[in-house]
Amino acid sequence: MNTHKIFDTPIFALGFRVFFALAGLSALILILLWNAMFKGTLTVANYFLPSYWHAHEMLLGYSVAVIAGFLLTAVKNWTAKPTLTGDKLTALALLWLYGRILPFYAALLPDVVIALVDFAFLPVLAYHISLPILQSKQYKHLGFVGLLLILALGNALIHAEMLGLNLNSAWLGIQLVVATIITLIIVFAGRIFPYFTERALSGTFISKNPLLDILSIGSAVLVFILQLSSVSGTFLAVAALFAAAVNAARLSVWYVSRIWYMPLLWALYIGYVWLILGFVLTALSVYGWVLPVLALHAFTLGGIGSLTLAMMARVSLGHTGRALRVSNAITIAFVLLNLAAVFRVLLPVALPQGINLLIYASTLCWIAAFSLFIFIYSPILSTKRVDGLED
Repeated sequence: MNTHKIFDTPIFALGFRVFFALAGLSALILILLWNAMFKGTLTVANYFLPSYWHAHEMLLGYSVAVIAGFLLTAVKNWTAKPTLTGDKLTALALLWLYGRILPFYAALLPDVVIALVDFAFLPVLAYHISLPILQSKQYKHLGFVGLLLILALGNALIHAEMLGLNLNSAWLGIQLVVATIITLIIVFAGRIFPYFTERALSGTFISKNPLLDILSIGSAVLVFILQLSSVSGTFLAVAALFAAAVNAARLSVWYVSRIWYMPLLWALYIGYVWLILGFVLTALSVYGWVLPVLALHAFTLGGIGSLTLAMMARVSLGHTGRALRVSNAITIAFVLLNLAAVFRVLLPVALPQGINLLIYASTLCWIAAFSLFIFIYSPILSTKRVDGLED
């Protein structure tokens, strides 16, 4: 008698596998769709307004998929307790997937159904993350559950406007989601940058500076609170420059010159530089010297994009028993992703009249980067560990 379960396959063995695969595919498909919408070659009914759909899907679709994969994997390591696998993990992945698909059925489904399906993912993920944390009494990790719930609040604010419950809450929700993801990354960075650097470079010891860690996180949170409160002017500019300075100081403490021989490391460090640049551009935008959208894309395309791609590449190798060295193709993907940010963030400052061409060039670089990721990592994520161990 065959007792093999249909979802007892490597892709559903641990959270990073299925959610990194979904993240890679969504990064490619969503941008292809957005490019067609941006150029006017695709007109399709959607629950969201086009600009809101783009922001929502890249943040609460792609980025949240990466966060889900990372947390479902990391919490298992932190607590020594199992996280979702098999059919339960499949159900969670399908919930995420339905959230991406249903907005295109706005003509057939009630808006409230579309909203509820999409909204449900983050609270359900937070619940499943909290269980092993509570069982192991590792209460210090509950902060990550709180951040997931704040992301859910941001999503709720977006849906509130789409449902007509609030006329001006969607942009506030997007700002809250961006702020929460950046804060989450800055918190994670204090754990993973020193660890990854020491593991990759033998004989390297990264000293910890708790004061810089607190200032880096606190200053970023202050900037985001000011923005969410619609506070601008010199106070925001000074706060943003201070956040840039302390985060740059924090990164310099971790930095060693040998990272440039390791693409998995320099990709992370450059991703953090984009976050620092985001704070600088935020300060400059206060005085109208640059457009605020450039600061936003420094944080999102540059920071979130570069850091998540590097994290998926590194975590996937480590948790499938492979050597922590990427192929030349993935190194090229890292370069292409950063080129996408250069085209979208830096060059528009010097060439504002060529913005449409620069956006197109950025789009092509992004698509090429994630095409390489999908090609290289699909077999890694969908097959068993090479060392014969269990996930």
